[in-house]
Amino acid sequence: MDDNLLETLELSCANQEELPVVAKELFEFAGLIKVWLFVGDLGAGKTTLIKQICKHLGVVDEVVSPTFSIINEYLAEDKPVYHFDFYRLSDEEEAMNIGVGEYFDSGNYCFIEWPQKVEQVLPDDLLLIKITSREDGMRDIKVTKYE
Repeated sequence: MDDNLLETLELSCANQEELPVVAKELFEFAGLIKVWLFVGDLGAGKTTLIKQICKHLGVVDEVVSPTFSIINEYLAEDKPVYHFDFYRLSDEEEAMNIGVGEYFDSGNYCFIEWPQKVEQVLPDDLLLIKITSREDGMRDIKVTKYE
């Protein structure tokens, strides 16, 4: 993945009220990239940020982590948005069996929690979002664009 690193963006977020601004900046930075990876410890705010991103897209359904279902599908202006959580996957073959490649190649937004479980099947063009919790409650968000 490091071979096709394009550029990075660093953000910080003090609270959930700042998430709409963070979501807007992520869309501006991402350009046409539709596969977004979310990395961070449990409780770092991956799902919370994805909720705000989906809201920015116009999703009206409740956005919840698909920890047990592996994938949730939402609609944004009649286009599907896919939200994956690979935390419970045992290996990449399990991901291949649900057809992740087709989702990633669909041209629709794919938001992926715990992408390290499927590194070998990820596309080259993607956005990597690393969320780090600080002791003061702030979140540092490092975004890397790969093309």
